[in-house]
Amino acid sequence: MMKTETMTYSAPRPGLFGHLLAARTFLERAPFSIVQLVCRLAIAGVFLRAGMQKLAGWETTLALFSEEYKLPLLPPELAATMATATELGGSILISLGLATRLATLPFFGMILTIQLFVFPHAWPEHLTWSAILLVLLTRGAGAISLDRLLGHWIDRRS
Repeated sequence: MMKTETMTYSAPRPGLFGHLLAARTFLERAPFSIVQLVCRLAIAGVFLRAGMQKLAGWETTLALFSEEYKLPLLPPELAATMATATELGGSILISLGLATRLATLPFFGMILTIQLFVFPHAWPEHLTWSAILLVLLTRGAGAISLDRLLGHWIDRRS
């Protein structure tokens, strides 16, 4: 005995509720890879700009790490170098979508360090950055990335 499915047609709902349902349906069709790309560019922009500012005014950067940031257990020169390298290198990797999940990890460490030792009152901004990074850590760089291209290349070779 063969089971058949019957399709039911439901007419669009009138009014505001119908428009809201239509808008939701439209938005749910957006490829998640676009969301991932926007997340990558947004978070990379934040940290790339910070890294470029540190690099452009290195003496000021060293002074900030010596006088204002004062991280425990790290000499200011080492902390400034590590922060700048993380911001620049990680931003480039995340922008390109290369080793994206791995590149998020130093940023989480940096955000936690800043939150605990430097700017504890800036938690709303840090939470926003962490949310974006969490999307990239858990879902990856998306279809528009070097990670995806490399994944396809590796799959073909194996």
